[in-house]
Amino acid sequence: MTAGRGGRLAGAVGSWWAALRIARREARRARGRTALVLAMITLPVLVLTFTAVSWDMAELTRAERNGRQLGVADAELLWVARGPVFQDAWGEGWGSTEDDPLPTGPVTAGQVTALLPAGSRAIPLRRWVSFDARVGDRVKDGFNGRAVDLADPLGRGLVRFRSGRAPAGPDEIAVSPAALRRLDVRPGGTVTSGDGSRSWRVVGVVEYPDDLGPVVTLHPAAPSPADPEPETSWLVDLPGAVDEDTFGRLNEHGLVVRARTPAPPSNAGSVPPPDGSRVDVEGMSVSVLVGGLGLLEVVLLVGPAFAVGVRRRRRDLALIAVAGGDDAHLRRIVLADGVVLGALGAAAGVSLGIAAAFAGRPLVEQHLYGARFGGYRCWPEALAAIAAVAVLAGVLAALAPAWTAARQDVVAGLAGRRTPPAHRRRWLTAGVALVVGGAGVAALGAARTAPTVILTGLVLGELGLVFATPTLVGLLARLGRSLPLAPRIALRDASRNRSSTAPAISAVMAAVAGSVGVGAYLASDQTRSAAAYEPSLPPGTVLVTLPDRADRAGPVLDQIAGPAREHLGARTVAPLVDAGCATATGPCSVSPVLPPERACPWQPHDGLSESDRRRARADARCRGGPDDRLGPFFQAVVDDGAALPVLTGAGPADVAAATAALRAGGVVVTDPRYVVAGRVDIVVSRPGPEGPVPSPPTTIDAYAFHTGLGVRQLLVSPRAADRLGLTARPLGWAVAADGVPDEDRQDRFRAALRPLGAQVEVESGGPTGDDRPALFLLAAAAGMITLGAAGIATGLAAAEGRADLSTLAAVGAGPGLRRLLSLCQAGVIAVLGSALGIAAGLGSAVIILTALNRRYAGTWPVQDPYPVVVPWTTLGVLVLVPLVAMLGAGFFTRSRLPVERRLD
Repeated sequence: MTAGRGGRLAGAVGSWWAALRIARREARRARGRTALVLAMITLPVLVLTFTAVSWDMAELTRAERNGRQLGVADAELLWVARGPVFQDAWGEGWGSTEDDPLPTGPVTAGQVTALLPAGSRAIPLRRWVSFDARVGDRVKDGFNGRAVDLADPLGRGLVRFRSGRAPAGPDEIAVSPAALRRLDVRPGGTVTSGDGSRSWRVVGVVEYPDDLGPVVTLHPAAPSPADPEPETSWLVDLPGAVDEDTFGRLNEHGLVVRARTPAPPSNAGSVPPPDGSRVDVEGMSVSVLVGGLGLLEVVLLVGPAFAVGVRRRRRDLALIAVAGGDDAHLRRIVLADGVVLGALGAAAGVSLGIAAAFAGRPLVEQHLYGARFGGYRCWPEALAAIAAVAVLAGVLAALAPAWTAARQDVVAGLAGRRTPPAHRRRWLTAGVALVVGGAGVAALGAARTAPTVILTGLVLGELGLVFATPTLVGLLARLGRSLPLAPRIALRDASRNRSSTAPAISAVMAAVAGSVGVGAYLASDQTRSAAAYEPSLPPGTVLVTLPDRADRAGPVLDQIAGPAREHLGARTVAPLVDAGCATATGPCSVSPVLPPERACPWQPHDGLSESDRRRARADARCRGGPDDRLGPFFQAVVDDGAALPVLTGAGPADVAAATAALRAGGVVVTDPRYVVAGRVDIVVSRPGPEGPVPSPPTTIDAYAFHTGLGVRQLLVSPRAADRLGLTARPLGWAVAADGVPDEDRQDRFRAALRPLGAQVEVESGGPTGDDRPALFLLAAAAGMITLGAAGIATGLAAAEGRADLSTLAAVGAGPGLRRLLSLCQAGVIAVLGSALGIAAGLGSAVIILTALNRRYAGTWPVQDPYPVVVPWTTLGVLVLVPLVAMLGAGFFTRSRLPVERRLD
């Protein structure tokens, strides 16, 4: 290194050292502004640190996973086949050398220990056992049942006892604390099964570290309530470690071994690694872009504080310039503020995040992960990256004020005059270019269904709006000349102090735009899903299916009809009779034959050209989509007209005509394309040695009508069933409820039928998902950012405008003027930012949805387009937020005007 380069490097280091010392002194002097910046940097760092530390503790090491899986056992064995198998290192995947490995059937402890070294011991473990219980007048399920002998040391090592003892027989159980609350029982109490056939006494409260939910532990001798032969593994205690010979011998007999040491590679084959081991580039790209948006939001919120700090220090900066400091020195002094405050915020956020993660670990384990974490540890690499991003956020927030400080007039700074720099048109040009380019990129990404490209376009568009916001603020200030005094002053201050006002408005705009854009997409997707939903039955129809109990057909019908009328307000209870084959050894199918001239001639997997797709879209035969190559699926039932109204929801005229056709010995088809001149061909496919064997078509009189349901139905009269060689097998009952029953009525109805072993299905008439909570959360998040940005900008503007307020007081302004002025200043930030955000969010949603619809318009089968739906829930919240911000600013502002100096 030459002397000149060494001198410049030493000068730069010395300049930065002096700048950092000045920044530290300034942070102590302006404690209020320092606290504000630290709070805005510390909060996201704290959240990210909390998430990173919690995630690292939740990711178990191999030793911790083995401890959860094995307890104190040496290995867990799972007998999966009768022939040889090969497995991965930890027994998480296996394969067989045979094409169709045979299951082992029931296995005894003697068979397992016969394959182990002398002195070994094994106990059975069933990890998944069905369990339900009656609580009051309801039957509750959702329990994770396990069967293991907790009195044995091998089984006891899987749990942590909270109280009580291990079950000693099949009539005793141990439950987790969550199951204890769900069952509404105390230790020593009795639990009854859902069907009332058995009961257990709660003798212990235990906790499984891998599942903090409702877990019930049964004794191994207890019969399984639902599955007579559930999957059973074996915990074994060996006299020594699991060696290579033991792995080989057990694999040779069809056992998969999960031990504390990895299994050696097998010569018989290898198990492919799981898909989760691959790097998700798309997900990482989206995460980086979302993180970039969060970083931009922090920069926009913190930027006004640095801008105000530069204006209040303009005399100090001018003195440095007079003393020989150049533009680089002034920029370093301001950037050093960002470095110091970013480092302090990073240190505070990381420390508080680690403390919060450790202190809140039990709550996160219980309510978020549902499992105990591993050891107490941090993620040093992630914490270092988070701290570096925090410092970067501080530097970026101070970047624009640093360039402003370097360009200020030294003479004006020494005199204390404010000379805001003229806004350059090139920022507006760059902003417009970024908005247009971002819209194009987002549309391109939507057309290609590339989330990364879509998000990139939105980020570019948002940056463009940020660059154009100062110009818009200046234009609005010109329009405020005709307004009253307070709003006119608020708009003038916003225009004069664009370096602090524009970032605050941009922060509000970015948050609101993201909330409205995502909300509009979710609302459109929900509306599209609701429009495309085709119920299989009329809304409010309840299907009840029971096991075959021919000897109790009469009493069972009475037991169904009574609870249905009591709990569902049932108008009709009709029996369902399945159309089956008498001589078939397996299931058979009954379906009508579609005339060839009415079938769609194209299939989507035929490699259709663009012209063929256009012809398919224009062909009336293909309006409902392509026909299934394997033949149509029809839900075939035998009916004389009793179940027809319940199954189809048809009007009185169609019901009368269809009932007449059934009583005349015909059939009813809910797809009119299959009926020609009042007749339809029916084919019965019976199972054969090489696949289904269709019978010759049988022509039968038919009546057809369209139901609008998603399942095509074929109702066969008893006489037509005899002609087709079909048998009538009772299937269950169809109940026409008085509207769609709510969850409480459904639970009571299911509880009434539980002793019969009934399965109940309810047709709600629409998709079950509801995006309204997500829309509300998006609006709430954007509203919080709006309130924060408006409060920060209003407080900084009030601190900056104390001299102007003193002048107003001197010329006779009333005490309420300051309160009104603060209200208007908050309104400028919140209203303008929310309006721009709503416009940008709706515009982004329209661009993306339009691009998606244009892409779908050229495809076949034709897909339903996305409607442009305004998320009124989100907009309603966001419209109220500016009013709350204005009222809050007016309420928390002192009405007494200050007098800065007294003239004697």
